[in-house]
This record gives sequence, structure tokens and C-alpha cells, in this order.
Amino acid sequence: MNYTYEIALFLHILGVVVWVGGMTFAHFFLRPATADLAPQLRLALLESVLGRFFTWVAIAIVAILASGALMMAHYGAYAPWTVKAMAATGVVMMLLFGHIRFALFPKLRRAVQSQNWAEGALRMAKIRTWVSINLVLGIVTIALAVLA
Repeated sequence: MNYTYEIALFLHILGVVVWVGGMTFAHFFLRPATADLAPQLRLALLESVLGRFFTWVAIAIVAILASGALMMAHYGAYAPWTVKAMAATGVVMMLLFGHIRFALFPKLRRAVQSQNWAEGALRMAKIRTWVSINLVLGIVTIALAVLA
């Protein structure tokens, strides 16, 4: 028996769990738990956690893209609108992640390394805003997947 589609679906869901679950954890649990820490501790911790998390998100994106392409090929030109919408929101999420990882995060890292805590707090706030937007898009994408 050929389980290619099922394996692709598993890898796809696993990637989404890592990404969306990680954003949920960071936004609703990690960040509030660090609110009472001094800026130098909080920002250093968040920068370290985000650095590790972003590496895993990049791996998850590769898995999501590869498995998604394989599953889209299964549908051919007859993919339901929900699958096409899920793919579109997923691509937007990936682009936003690229912005967070390659434009915003290096500025946070530089601020933490130079111990510029005011700048670090500003950069972290911008990252938090974009992660919040990406989290909402992730939830919408999951809803579309359920509808598909």
C-alpha cells in the first residue's frame, strides 16, 4: 500500500503544530511569565528562545511546503477553494515569518548584545505584534483545513 498522502498529511500537521503551537506558547504563556523580570533578563531570555524557535519554524516551513505541494498535487486543478485559501494564508504566514526572522529579529539580537534595553523592548514589541498577526492567520488557516 502507498501511504504517501498520509505521510505528507502527518508531516504537514506536525509542522503546523510546531509553528502555531509555538506561537501560542510564546504569546500566551512565555511572554506573560517573563513580564516581571528585569529587562536585561527578560529580553535576553526571549531573544534566546526566539532564536531556537525560529530555527524550528524554518524546518517546519520546509515540511509544510513540501507536504503541502505533495497534497496539492493529489488534488490537481480540482482542489477545493478551502485548500487554495489555506495555501494562500500559509504563504502569507511564511512571508510574515521571513519579515520577523530576517528583518526584526536581528535588530532585537543586536539590541540585546549591546545591552540597549530600551531598543530591545521596542524591537520585542514589534515582533510580538507581527507574531500576533501570524497567530491569527494560523488559526484561520487551521479553520480552513477543518473545512476542507
